[in-house]
Amino acid sequence: MSTLYLNKPESHELTLKDFPYIINWRDDRCKRCGNCTAVCPMRAIEASVRLERKVVSEGELPEPKVIAKVVSIVKQVDDIERYCNGCATCSLVCPNNAIEPVYNPQHKFLHYINAHGEAYKRGGRRNDPSLSTLDRIKFTRISMLTDPALDAGRHEFRVRTLLGRILPPEELPLKVENGKLVVDRSSGKFIPPVREIFPIIIGSMSVGALSPPMWEGLAMGIAYLNEVEKIPVLMCSGEGGVPPRLLKSRYIKYFILQIASGYFGWDEIIHAIPEMVEDPAAIEIKYGQGAKPGDGGLLPAEKVIDMIAQIRGVPKGVDLASPPTHQTKYSIEEAVAKMIQSMSMAFGFRVPVYPKISGTRTARAVLNNLARNPYAAALYIDGEDGGTGAAYNVSLDKMGHPIASNLRECYLDLVKQGKQNELPLIAAGGVGKTGHLAANAAALIMLGASAVAIGKYIMQAAAGCLGDEYNRCNICNTGKCPRGITTQDPRLWRRLDADRVAERVVEVFKAAETELKKIFAPMGRSTELPIGMSDGISIDDKEMAERLQISYVC
Repeated sequence: MSTLYLNKPESHELTLKDFPYIINWRDDRCKRCGNCTAVCPMRAIEASVRLERKVVSEGELPEPKVIAKVVSIVKQVDDIERYCNGCATCSLVCPNNAIEPVYNPQHKFLHYINAHGEAYKRGGRRNDPSLSTLDRIKFTRISMLTDPALDAGRHEFRVRTLLGRILPPEELPLKVENGKLVVDRSSGKFIPPVREIFPIIIGSMSVGALSPPMWEGLAMGIAYLNEVEKIPVLMCSGEGGVPPRLLKSRYIKYFILQIASGYFGWDEIIHAIPEMVEDPAAIEIKYGQGAKPGDGGLLPAEKVIDMIAQIRGVPKGVDLASPPTHQTKYSIEEAVAKMIQSMSMAFGFRVPVYPKISGTRTARAVLNNLARNPYAAALYIDGEDGGTGAAYNVSLDKMGHPIASNLRECYLDLVKQGKQNELPLIAAGGVGKTGHLAANAAALIMLGASAVAIGKYIMQAAAGCLGDEYNRCNICNTGKCPRGITTQDPRLWRRLDADRVAERVVEVFKAAETELKKIFAPMGRSTELPIGMSDGISIDDKEMAERLQISYVC
């Protein structure tokens, strides 16, 4: 005997309370124009209908009666693969403010998102809205009477740093001939290539991870900063190569070319060397990144269009996963030594070459190997708060090392060896996470960094990236970016204006230079950065102060 149930709910059906964002739709304001459903990148809302029943009483002797009618509505779907990510693009295009996503702090999104047995991947940064260590650091050394402070508005400043191996004077192969200082060729030594740069660089974001107008806008902004504003800002190309015309242009001198473990774009760069009219600013060899330490890079198939496939020398529409280190390498030490040596030779020892690694407890081991390598130009350490175009959620949230303490222990290791002024450290990972770009950069410099790199910050500041620490948007990996920043879909990237991105890049760096002057002026620093000047900073946590070996204030 069987029982028939009418309107029986599915046992695994989800309610909207399980989703990270719930759509608040105002029926009384909506004009059914369809703008919101047209622009939603996740198809989380759709036009639908519902049956409304209303009891009315009319006439001289009113009798209650039921009136039923079908009305059109905007409905949020309950499909976990079409979840609302809170980007609020629907609100942006709604003419009547009739719709907006509302964050749901009681959601169970991570319990259900691993559909089809596939681990959840996302873009953006970690889901941790707490204040970072960098944002808790204060600048407490203010010189006034003993060491007169400088006027940040009128004093002449030179906010610059050096990228490249800086040998002690006694180790330089120099001699005096006819009253002039010349290079001693007979010594068998060489003077390492060094670049004077702005201490904030744009970190590695590849052609492929970013849309054509976004990457072009960044590149135009960098060229303008160098040639018009005379601020020597560099930009890293990211892995996978760059457009051939850039390799052969004079603007390549403003770019750091990245060669990753997957060797994407390797052939293109090597073959272009004879035709290069300028050397690149540096070569960066990527062994890891803070967002997914110990894992390789990933460019999803959705982003591998014809142009990307041609640049990278791979088939169209396939996932491009870079191994954490190439199979031809036996160990990280061997890999670093071989790559630094080979790339230095390829460019005639004219270009600084350095590795990029994830923030990890093994960073000091890599550093000590580099300290003994005369061709290593720097060490780039990417902390756990680094953003990404695609990473597994477990890597983003549960793996990695904070940049502040990792950088500090590496710098103090160099101090013990007497090489703190010889091998520059580049720090990244969460710089400008809450918008305080210059303050975060200055804090890292005083902890020991010679330069800092930014990625997510410039995407937010220059192009209006919608992602945040509450897992808002964060669909960089899907190719559905509602702003057109991290997509290869022409229908989406046309939303982005490359010229406007370039303008914002220039504005961001000009403002950052002003703020850095404001921070360094009270310390009496105008011609050199206060690298490792830890007595100029303090923090309001005793354990953090002890760990970083800086003063505690409350």
